[in-house]
Amino acid sequence: MIPQQEIVNRITQLVQPIVRESSLDLIDVEFRPSGRRWLLRVYIDREEGVTVTDCERVSRELGRLLDVEETVDHPYTLEVSSPGLTRPLKKREDFERYRGRACRIITALAVEGKNDFEGKIVDVVGDDVEVKDDKGGHRIPLSAIKKANLEFEL
Repeated sequence: MIPQQEIVNRITQLVQPIVRESSLDLIDVEFRPSGRRWLLRVYIDREEGVTVTDCERVSRELGRLLDVEETVDHPYTLEVSSPGLTRPLKKREDFERYRGRACRIITALAVEGKNDFEGKIVDVVGDDVEVKDDKGGHRIPLSAIKKANLEFEL
């Protein structure tokens, strides 16, 4: 059995040219057990949003490649979708792209004595994300971030 992270890495390499060719961004690839099958979920996005047609095209092309390459060695369901309004922030570029937007960051290690931050993304400086909340600003090392998402704003 191929290790799960290795499968995710292989799928990422396969799907990257497909999304680039369609002027889309690859946001994330998840591969995890879901009942008797595994779930392969690919999140795509672009500045103006994605359509059902975008998702169908990526799904169709990736599905064909996965069949030919035999990347996945057990039964799975493929889903391609938008990351939604509370999309995950995984890479430095994500934080740069969404400057000024509200986010929630959970850290693996305590930063300034806490692990949970909510506020607006101010900037990315060096290896830190600057977030401002109603109590002031915080510098959070990218390496300390366990999970980060945009927050829904009305």
